[in-house]
Amino acid sequence: MPTAIEVLKRLVIGRARRSEELGETLLPKRIALPIFASDPLSSVAYATQEILLVLTLGGLAYLHFTPWIGAAVVTLLTVVVLSYRQVVHAYPSGGGSYAVVSTNLGSSAGLVVGASLLVDYVMTVAVSVASGVDNIISALPALADYRVLMALGFVGLLTALNLRGVRESGRLFAAPTYLFIGGVLIMIGTGLLRYALGDAPVAETSQYGITPQKGDLDLAGLALVMLVLRAFSSGCTALTGVEAISNGVPAFRKPKARNAASTLAVMGIIAVILFVGVTTLAIVAKVHIADDSCRLTGLPDCAHYTQRTVIAQLAAAVFGGSASFGFYFIQAATALILILAANTAFNGFPLLASILAQDSYLPRQLHNRGDRLVFSNGVVALAAVAGLMLYGFKADVTSLIHLYILGVFTSFTLSQTGMVRHWNRTMRTETEPALRRRHHLARAVNATGAVVTGLVLIIVLATKFTQGAWLAVVAAAVLWLTMRGIRLQYDRTAAEIIVTDPRQDSSPPSRVLAVVLVSTLHKPTLRALAYAHAFRPDHIEALTVEVDPESTATLRRQWNEFDIQVPLKVLRSPYREITRPAVEYVRSVRRDGAHDIIAVFIPEYVVGHWWENLLHNQTALWLKRRLLFTPGVIVTSVPWQLSSATGPRPLIARAPGSVRRGEPPNTVEYTTAHTSSRRPETK
Repeated sequence: MPTAIEVLKRLVIGRARRSEELGETLLPKRIALPIFASDPLSSVAYATQEILLVLTLGGLAYLHFTPWIGAAVVTLLTVVVLSYRQVVHAYPSGGGSYAVVSTNLGSSAGLVVGASLLVDYVMTVAVSVASGVDNIISALPALADYRVLMALGFVGLLTALNLRGVRESGRLFAAPTYLFIGGVLIMIGTGLLRYALGDAPVAETSQYGITPQKGDLDLAGLALVMLVLRAFSSGCTALTGVEAISNGVPAFRKPKARNAASTLAVMGIIAVILFVGVTTLAIVAKVHIADDSCRLTGLPDCAHYTQRTVIAQLAAAVFGGSASFGFYFIQAATALILILAANTAFNGFPLLASILAQDSYLPRQLHNRGDRLVFSNGVVALAAVAGLMLYGFKADVTSLIHLYILGVFTSFTLSQTGMVRHWNRTMRTETEPALRRRHHLARAVNATGAVVTGLVLIIVLATKFTQGAWLAVVAAAVLWLTMRGIRLQYDRTAAEIIVTDPRQDSSPPSRVLAVVLVSTLHKPTLRALAYAHAFRPDHIEALTVEVDPESTATLRRQWNEFDIQVPLKVLRSPYREITRPAVEYVRSVRRDGAHDIIAVFIPEYVVGHWWENLLHNQTALWLKRRLLFTPGVIVTSVPWQLSSATGPRPLIARAPGSVRRGEPPNTVEYTTAHTSSRRPETK
């Protein structure tokens, strides 16, 4: 019978899927949109708020910059979407910015993009979940004390859903995404209609003033420019996640590039409409929000006042108060979409990590597909790091937001620069006038994108670096160095084991000497002796270390009584050590014959319960660890299954391959009835 853990795994994740079923997991556009675009679509729930929070640092006097900043964000979003449509068509195999930059600007620049995006995907999960929890607390303030616990719970839920598979999670996430889009559009339409009819909605905070952060401020010159630029950089959170579709092109149904480009265009149009609508409505309703509620003037008790988010205030103003159905609908949809926006990262991070692992920049395990044909190791790694960020920053959006978007604009800038070089190279060989004109236009789009996003990157660095963005820079730099080190290690290993002289590298040893380690004479010992004989070595002997003379005498007597035709070598150990005498003896035998192979056979118990490992095999484990570092020595474990391992625990059937590679292999499966001799799949 399966164990309780195995049953729970199947309930949470589902049945294992065969490699041939990978084609069934490809996404239609209606499912791909909520999976890959939930992050940029949901950013309208906090992008406008971030602009207002920065502008109100100087009081209410600077809120008139809001529409201009919003227009700049929309322009930038349009340029980036158009630029990434070029990336999708030029690099339909996936990889997005990493593939573009690595191909056109070199591996080092590609790693900068890879490291930046991995860090930003982690921040996407942290910020989205924390912002979703904020909206829940706006509707239910009594839950404020459980902020961190709720955030970690949502990360765990998203992890379980994504481990079930991309298509399955997409079906679950589709409804909340479309409900959010529909709900916000209705809110925007209703609010603007009321404004046109002379009954403009009024936010609950419109009656409050805001004290400037540093007293009476009259900003001018450079200080005013920095305030506006800082607000603009905060509003650029509306662009996060735009690149995810270019990374996930292989997940689309055919024609992959066209479907991905269409989805990207739809996402851009919807994001622009929602962002413009929410920003306009915030201006019309006169939403006033500050980083500290005690900066709001006119509050009777600011210490116990919980500020609602901008979108919560708008919903209450448009639909008739915080007790209306429309208010709770918008809050529920917003909380869901913000939490599910993290799903963009749960799809982008494992895909990118898989590509980096395939290029030997990350551990190869990240390129393996799990039971449900997803890169499950990447999903778990993302959840673990994002959970630590939420716990460390107490799931506070204001603290986390400063670490955000830096990696996105790094990848934006480098990928668009790489695309310019891509079109330059393409036009050197293109002679057809119509195609050359098309390439010229594409290059102009990407060049514009590179310049604009490069300027934004500088602004983000200048305005956010000292407020916490330096942590993201340091994390990306450390990750870059780590990935370079991993690649160097893989390259060194490959160079060390490559076949240089087939005849010499495959030459047989002069002799094979078998050594069977013995503690007492029992069935596992006899099996190990029989197994060693089956190898037909040139010489075989049994080896025991004498710690207790009486036990050794008993072993000798039994050896003779059973008439075992294998010489028994006894090593005396006056200091009662077992490992060192055995290892030193094997090494001495190896030194006597430099071209010999020493085959060491160690009997081991196979147990059925984890706690039994604490009682058995400890000496064997230490011996193996020491002997594996000795050249010319081969260590073979000879298993003996105890009743706890062979009784009620049958071999659990798995999907093809206990360890699955990233690409579905053409495999031939071998199955046996014996648990200790299951033969591996062969390609």
